[in-house]
Amino acid sequence: MAPAPNPGPSASTVATGVAGIGFWRLSAVAAPHLAALAIMYQTETDFGARTGFVLSWGILNFFFITLLRRPALSGALSLTLVVVLVLLSQLKHSVVQMTANFVDLMVIDRDTAAFLFTIFPNLRWSVISAGLVTIPLMYALWWLDPFRIRRLPALAGMLACLAALVGYAITWPDEAWRGYYDDGYLSKFSRSGVTAVSDFVHYGFMESAASVPERLKVPLVDSCHPAGRRPNIIMIHDESSFDIRAADGIKVPPGYGSHFQSFDGKERKFLAESNGGPSWFTEYNVLAGLSSRSFGRFAYFVTRIASGRVERGLPLALRRCGYSTLSLYPAYGAFMSARSFQTTTGIQRFLDARDLGAKDVEPDAFFYDKALKLMAEQPVNSPLFTFVYLAANHFPWETKFRPDLMPSWRRPGNAASVDEYLRRQAMSAGDYFSFVAALKKKFPSQPFLIVRYGDHQPEFSPQLLDPALDEAGIGKKLENYDPRYYATYYAIDAVNFEPVKSPTVMDTIDAAYLPLVIQEAAGIPLDPSFEEQRAIMLRCNGVFYDCKDGAEARRLNRLLIDAGMIKGL
Repeated sequence: MAPAPNPGPSASTVATGVAGIGFWRLSAVAAPHLAALAIMYQTETDFGARTGFVLSWGILNFFFITLLRRPALSGALSLTLVVVLVLLSQLKHSVVQMTANFVDLMVIDRDTAAFLFTIFPNLRWSVISAGLVTIPLMYALWWLDPFRIRRLPALAGMLACLAALVGYAITWPDEAWRGYYDDGYLSKFSRSGVTAVSDFVHYGFMESAASVPERLKVPLVDSCHPAGRRPNIIMIHDESSFDIRAADGIKVPPGYGSHFQSFDGKERKFLAESNGGPSWFTEYNVLAGLSSRSFGRFAYFVTRIASGRVERGLPLALRRCGYSTLSLYPAYGAFMSARSFQTTTGIQRFLDARDLGAKDVEPDAFFYDKALKLMAEQPVNSPLFTFVYLAANHFPWETKFRPDLMPSWRRPGNAASVDEYLRRQAMSAGDYFSFVAALKKKFPSQPFLIVRYGDHQPEFSPQLLDPALDEAGIGKKLENYDPRYYATYYAIDAVNFEPVKSPTVMDTIDAAYLPLVIQEAAGIPLDPSFEEQRAIMLRCNGVFYDCKDGAEARRLNRLLIDAGMIKGL
């Protein structure tokens, strides 16, 4: 007689097993999604941003499921990437007031990693510790995950989410100015990926004309023969400085405004290409003599991209005329690839904050004193170009910088941050006056041409200029390059030297023309690329990128590419 069939486990037994064992495994699958939901509501501020977050979350999960087939591990890996992105965005915003962008991945380099590990020395060990904790957890999830999902449906899900994200980002592109908001980390990162890849496919990192009939002659090393004695040239980066009287109702101390005047008593305008933060935009302008706006959505990374690629600029032109070139930089040289970029444009000796012995933010007098000592080491008959990069007037203005300095200062009676800004401007003006006096005393027979410029307006200037506008209205004006938000100043001074008169020394110039103005004022013969740019400047009356809707800038970029001065862009 055949044995009775085994009835198998009863329904109650199965339910007990699921309840006892499956609960924790189901929790392992659900927990990453619940955590992501909490992150979304905490960091994404509106429906559009949350839509971008959900689509990005779907792409990550379906991608890992396609590779691994395990939903619990895929969710954990996706959550890890999102958390890392949020933390890196917050870290980046705390340093440069802008959240992480997809282009950060496109132009990642050793300088960026070196900078992070320099300013955060414990970061290396934090990364190692996180890895030691995360890897065993992922291994455990690999074995504990009871579910297996087929790859083809997962791939279809990923492609569907990706298509939806692309369509959403193209239909409602994220405004560039939102990158300055400390929120929306994942949605902004994902949407920037769509636009960045689209722009890169369309024109690469930098806009340029498809072709031009002309060709620039490559300048010869020994072709520069200036008439008369070459002056030592000092270019001063005056951090966040502009004439605040451009805003209505601001009370200023007596004598305010003289700092913005040149040797001839005129106050001239300098149209920067950034507002409130990225000094390296102007650094690119005044060294390369080109527009950061030619890089479109990649402009924020302009010095990193241009490093090793844009071999044209003021220092190189001056070296052709026998100048030595020196730069004093107030931060770490790896920041935004400053050291690499400046040496590419012709700086021979680059000294950063560590080289100079700077402790945190130093007053302007610190860098002027260092410059005087370094200039004294230069042979008398060998002209020197010195780039002095100041930082004392950097944000925040809510705290008092070096309260031991200027103890007699009296507040004019504006908002506290505005009065602190004015105090720092007064400190800068006093330090500059002392620097010029020291030049006259230490080098009584040597000629000097000194050119100063404000690299951008302070971050609070739009609220002063247009107090009735909200953040969105201000953001649109910034995006449209309203000149009121970008105008600072440039001033020309001289010691034992009379600046050469030139039509390029205009009342208002775009930042990219400053190298040309300096060479003209110093009496330095122009190389073919600056001769061409001079013609553009005179045709466009001091406007560069906006002249003919960018056609002049694109044409010059193509000429420089064809001449081998711009490579790989």
